[in-house]
Amino acid sequence: MAILRKMNWWPWQALERKNGDSMTNPDNTFESFVKAAPRFLFFTGKGGVGKTTLSCATAVALADSGRRVLLISTDPASNLTEVLGTNLTSVPLQLESVPGLWALDIDPETAAHEYREKVVAPYRGKVPPAMVASIEEQLSGACTTEIAAFNEFSRFLGNPETTENYDHIVFDTAPTGHTLRLLQLPAAWNQFLNTNTSGTSCLGPLSGLQSQHALYAKTLECMADASRTQVALVSRPERTALTEAERSRGELGALGLKNIRLLLNGLFNAGDEDPVARAMADRQQVALSRVPDGLQLLPRTEIPLLAFNVTGMAAIRAVISGDRSATKSTQDPLAQQSNVKWPELSSLIREIEAQGRGVILTMGKGGVGKTTMAAAIAVELASRGHRVHLTTTDPAAHVANAVGESVPNLSVSRIDPVAETAAYAKESMAAAGADLDEEGRKLLEEDLRSPCTEEIAVFRAFAAKVDMGRDGFVVLDTAPTGHTLLLLDATEAYHREVSRTQSDLPEEVRNLLPRLRDPAFSKVIIVTLPEATPVHEAAQLQDDLKRAGINPFAWVINQSLSPLKLSNVLLLARQSNEHRYIEEVRQLADHFAVAAWLAQEPTGVDGLRQLTSESLKSSSKHIKQEVQYATV
Repeated sequence: MAILRKMNWWPWQALERKNGDSMTNPDNTFESFVKAAPRFLFFTGKGGVGKTTLSCATAVALADSGRRVLLISTDPASNLTEVLGTNLTSVPLQLESVPGLWALDIDPETAAHEYREKVVAPYRGKVPPAMVASIEEQLSGACTTEIAAFNEFSRFLGNPETTENYDHIVFDTAPTGHTLRLLQLPAAWNQFLNTNTSGTSCLGPLSGLQSQHALYAKTLECMADASRTQVALVSRPERTALTEAERSRGELGALGLKNIRLLLNGLFNAGDEDPVARAMADRQQVALSRVPDGLQLLPRTEIPLLAFNVTGMAAIRAVISGDRSATKSTQDPLAQQSNVKWPELSSLIREIEAQGRGVILTMGKGGVGKTTMAAAIAVELASRGHRVHLTTTDPAAHVANAVGESVPNLSVSRIDPVAETAAYAKESMAAAGADLDEEGRKLLEEDLRSPCTEEIAVFRAFAAKVDMGRDGFVVLDTAPTGHTLLLLDATEAYHREVSRTQSDLPEEVRNLLPRLRDPAFSKVIIVTLPEATPVHEAAQLQDDLKRAGINPFAWVINQSLSPLKLSNVLLLARQSNEHRYIEEVRQLADHFAVAAWLAQEPTGVDGLRQLTSESLKSSSKHIKQEVQYATV
């Protein structure tokens, strides 16, 4: 790799030449991407890759060019307000600083409240109160939140009158798993509406849904029209992000979306002898040399790594112009204090180990390293002789890949939604359908085809995994923040829903919330990055957890440059920017630890143990050794 660097020739360039392209091709620039934008643009990808930054920059650039643009967030964990520096609601707001740009934030909880009221209001005073209460209970689950948010989403895509005053509509969508779930809802609900004969569902009376049937069909039609709609698939030049991008590409294609463009965000060219900078560039090039075949065929746009956090209009316009000096940081005096003894992950593990058993949950914004942290903690506890089970509720599910090999005392699993749903449906038919006549069984089968069934089945599996913490350690890599909270909030709705199909509630479900609230049994670790949006979203997550009676055990600040000795100007600026956010975490967390950015990607047992060793290994000598290892 070092030889390739001296020749100024990289494996990625070989791929480009094979495709008749080059790193300097003007068609790869952000400017050319904006100029070619169709009317509808979707930004999607693994959490934390920069979807919101790039969707905001695109919307501002289009508006600056004289277009009328509507920017919409459909992310349950949206940070559009923070990036734009403007408080948004579900009603389009024109930005004073950008003539021609309107923005709104679809809040799933607000949408669900409005949806419930719309369905229930016509029945109040006309039917017995018990029936109204029954409808309200049916509308209390996570599935209602999903469909209510999609109703809002569909208005802007499937109803031309809603957007007739705009030239472009830009969607800042949720992390990949949730986005794909959202995109699949029209087909799922259309199928359910076409086959359901009982007149009711977990969403209440179906008459309200039937009226949306045509709108859903138009929404799908618009999304599949390559002349009107493009999906901007955002990825970092990192192995896991590119793997996730390839999975998304395949699933989007299967949904009929063909106009897909890859946006590679955060490309870095070291350009000097700083060993950390060289290691970072090398890690990127190793990842880019192994780009999945499907992604190689996509047209792409390349965006360089920035020295600053993108919050506020000045930073957004710096992204558009490519002016890295526009928001240059002043050097923090702490920037060179890499000999500061930052709290380490190993200290948290020692405290966890002392209890001898229980559940550890890693939570946080998508893309911050929850899976890596969960795997590292599990491997370390197992290496100390404890029986450990590592599992995930994340639809993207990479825990097995993170560990990569068999480890004594460690078992690894994944809560598979398809398998869990099939098992739950079979069990429900056996329990609740045994005494039903043929017509009754048909109605129950229809009810179990509802998209809510998957949510219930996964929730039950989640509760069973938590129950395993009585006999050893269970480490749960949980889903991105929004989905996790829906899962936790679903407890009461689950109790009501499952009682319709099974007479007895599983004991582990009854005990779930008390166990999650017991700090001696469950320890929530919030994972974040030393950046504005991940820290602020993690703070919101902590507030939500506390309202649910769950007090987080600790925070982990992942991929930090602060413990490292640097000389590269861009990385020094990024390091300086970190300190204010580390200080914010210090004020928010009961305990916290800092995990340094590593030259060798933390995968496999040896890679994971870099995170749990007794030293952060922050010396230049260590980084040089890692560079040599990574480039062999």
